[in-house]
Amino acid sequence: MMCLLPLILVFAGLPTLSALADQSGVGAVAVPPDSWPQWRGPLANGVAPHANPPVHWSETNNLRWKIALPGQGHSSPIVFGDSVYVLSAVPVGDAQKPVYDDAPGVHDSVPVTHRHRFLASAVSRRDGRILWSKVLREEWPHEGGHQTGSLASNSPVTDGVRLYAFFGSRGLYCLELNGDLRWQKDLGRMHTLHSHGEGSSPVLHGDALIVCWDDERESFLYAFDKHTGKILWKVPRDEKTSWSTPLVIEHEGKPQVIVSATKRVRGYDLAAGTQLWECAGLTDNVVSSPVYYQGLVISGNSYYSQAMLAIRLAGAKGDITGTDHVVWKLNRLSPYVSSPLLYDDTLYVLRHNQNVLSRFDPTTGQPRGEPLRLVGINDFIFSSPVGAAGRIYVTGRDGTTVVLRHDRDNAALAVNHLQDSFSASAALADREFYLRGERFLYCLAEPATRLANAE
Repeated sequence: MMCLLPLILVFAGLPTLSALADQSGVGAVAVPPDSWPQWRGPLANGVAPHANPPVHWSETNNLRWKIALPGQGHSSPIVFGDSVYVLSAVPVGDAQKPVYDDAPGVHDSVPVTHRHRFLASAVSRRDGRILWSKVLREEWPHEGGHQTGSLASNSPVTDGVRLYAFFGSRGLYCLELNGDLRWQKDLGRMHTLHSHGEGSSPVLHGDALIVCWDDERESFLYAFDKHTGKILWKVPRDEKTSWSTPLVIEHEGKPQVIVSATKRVRGYDLAAGTQLWECAGLTDNVVSSPVYYQGLVISGNSYYSQAMLAIRLAGAKGDITGTDHVVWKLNRLSPYVSSPLLYDDTLYVLRHNQNVLSRFDPTTGQPRGEPLRLVGINDFIFSSPVGAAGRIYVTGRDGTTVVLRHDRDNAALAVNHLQDSFSASAALADREFYLRGERFLYCLAEPATRLANAE
């Protein structure tokens, strides 16, 4: 992994993310420990190991800033250095003949009536100023949308030197952190199921940028040279549309790319793209991203039916369906859109899109107490839970975030409400909590004067 010189030195006696990655087995991005550089955070499990965000907030309390964002996007923000990076799709021009999906089985589709500009933007962490905004593409989307989706649902990733933005059918882009475009790739058009759109996020490991392209026609897994955009390898996948983001883990000294999907969960050798193993057991429409714990890959989903399974990687080779490599399985309480939170030795999972949080032992799948009803959230939950400073944060689409204690009892600490709707997952960095809504980007943090008095 490329060194970032002083940026990855030890901060205040804390280990770098590379050291944390060595402990967890997950190939973390080598950036400072107070950053949130990718989807699901520095360790790809929803935890910010050195963050200490506020417990309480509202539109008038612990709100550092709130800015209106152009267009729409359900991609989650990422945080590095002094900036927050967000992706957006902005309608432009006059309305035209609508594009929509009226195929059998499609419901809640939304017609596309405008050309769109696809933007990457950098926002100042200090005051919410737009530092730069780059139009990466402008075009008429070839597919309709869905009332619960967006045309910018893939989250960006950074290695601390460059920013990588993936808009699916609208291209893959590498930018300098000042917004200058370094390279771009057009991978063609995706054809997704039920107008749900595109949502898998790119992943970095060393010099490789991993992209999953699962759709209704031809599905592939790509590895690109992050410096040049050259394709390192491209392997076909026997899959239908999925939205899950790949997970790169270190197993027996070698990196593997893990991808969850409907037909199989699969592991690939990062160096060559060779498929190492595969395992059936999930159901249709896989959105939730996998997590990794002590040699186990844990994947789950919930659509027509529910499924979650833990796969032991030691010795995994070929088709391991139905073998003792499947350490445990569940057919209830599994997530749909949200991804699990793996915090210390506890796996937190939201049931489908509902306000019910379950706790499991990740090594056995045994529940830790009864499921918890998240009182205060009265709508679906599409965002994924996050954890920091011994707390768990779960945000619903109705603008409510429930904060729980991270222990065996998980007592509720706060119920906070903002006047927006949230589908994107939160980003945590230092003492800040970032939420990207349908209309606004929020930075929630306690005032410096209050923090100084508390210390």
